[in-house]
Amino acid sequence: MKRSALNRAYLKAKACFSKHGWALPPNPKWDITDCGLGDFDHYGLVLINLAEEPEYCEKLMYNHKFQVCPAHCHKIKKEDIICRHGELAIVLWPQHPQDCKEGESFSVKINGESRQTTSGEKVVLSPGERITLCPGIYHEFFPQSDECILSEVSTANDDTQDNYFVNEDVGRFPQIIEDESPLVILVSES
Repeated sequence: MKRSALNRAYLKAKACFSKHGWALPPNPKWDITDCGLGDFDHYGLVLINLAEEPEYCEKLMYNHKFQVCPAHCHKIKKEDIICRHGELAIVLWPQHPQDCKEGESFSVKINGESRQTTSGEKVVLSPGERITLCPGIYHEFFPQSDECILSEVSTANDDTQDNYFVNEDVGRFPQIIEDESPLVILVSES
């Protein structure tokens, strides 16, 4: 990913957070990724690590319309994904999508209440709504609105060892091509 694209993504996300009243902590830890696919307009995410403790983690995230966070699961981490601005679509599978039976039913918590869903179903969250994802639940998400602010509250996070993507070409951190000076140093660079 070119540094100039990282800088644009940083500025766009920062402007959206500011416009919608999200005050950032001092020296936030920025994480911007194209998922190693080289097409940030269609695959990627901007994240800020707000809390990184042994027991829990909190992130603030941004993505724009037509930008997908590719299908993946975590084998250890349990997380709540919360829509903060816009509309967030999440597609769910109870296990690796290739191993799912068509129409396979399973339960997830939405807004704290168990709900039956089916493999490959899209759930749409409005601002303030949340979904709880247990380990092993595959999910991909994308905004249905022009842009979306979402947050994640989870058990301890390990981005290097606990992300299992369906597409094996996905990489968690971008390879950076330096074509201009950085506006922010990313988590993967520190």
